[in-house]
Amino acid sequence: MTTPSGGSTPDDYWRRPGTGGDEAADQPPAAPGSAPASPYAGPPPSTPPPAGWRPPVHLQPAPPRRLPPQDMADLDAAEQRSQRVTYGFGAVAAVVLVVLVCLLCSRVVF
Repeated sequence: MTTPSGGSTPDDYWRRPGTGGDEAADQPPAAPGSAPASPYAGPPPSTPPPAGWRPPVHLQPAPPRRLPPQDMADLDAAEQRSQRVTYGFGAVAAVVLVVLVCLLCSRVVF
């Protein structure tokens, strides 16, 4: 990259080259001459639907049924059992990994 030299400002390097005199270089380029003849008029107007446009409803759904009550003590017991199973599998996996690491380390050392 070259640096500007002489009596110019640092921004002169990034300006577009002028096509005419110095006053034309300071002006922004003119808009293209192919501007649309009419501006955007927006979306077409909409008409509201007529009254009673929905189809008639003949069937009414039944009201929702009541759910059976929940046994919180039974839910807590089931959650504790599943937690014990999860911890058991984790302990077995940890023991297997420790044994494998010990076997690999003993192969390296001996």
